Amino acid sequence: MQSWLSQFFHRKRRRLCASLVRTYREISSASVDELWLKVVDLTDVSWHPSLKSTNVPYGLVPKPGLIFQAVTRFSPIPIRIFVERVNPKEMLSIRVLAIPGIEERIIYRIESTVCGTCLSYSVTLRGWFSPLIWSLSRPYADRVARSLVEAVEKAALQAVSGKKKSLNDSCFDV
Repeated sequence: MQSWLSQFFHRKRRRLCASLVRTYREISSASVDELWLKVVDLTDVSWHPSLKSTNVPYGLVPKPGLIFQAVTRFSPIPIRIFVERVNPKEMLSIRVLAIPGIEERIIYRIESTVCGTCLSYSVTLRGWFSPLIWSLSRPYADRVARSLVEAVEKAALQAVSGKKKSLNDSCFDV
């Protein structure tokens, strides 16, 4: 009787602890350096579909152990974000500490490929509250990688067009 009861509770506990893992990949024409600079610029989250702002000082480079606050576009209540791991120009791993009952881990990976630069965005949700949170946050998680790539490519395009304009203006000044 004792062993049956402990197996029953063990199975129940396992069912309550759900885990969701999703990975999104995007190919970009931008360089690894350009994508990496955008990922580690924690002060500029204007490209992020769910974050509005952070309290990170301008120019601070993320290092393991850094804890900062961010405000989402849905609520004025700040959430805490913990930087777990940083491999320069390769990977940034963060953990979002928003509410009890859920653990969210986000990993950005950048790889150079033959077709361009590959950005991989992985989201892992754990906890009994994760199915509900995933149903609310999935539309925004689907857009994170695409938004980041578009922001970097748009900035690169503006820089190139600005250089062309300044070259054309200087040619006519003679």
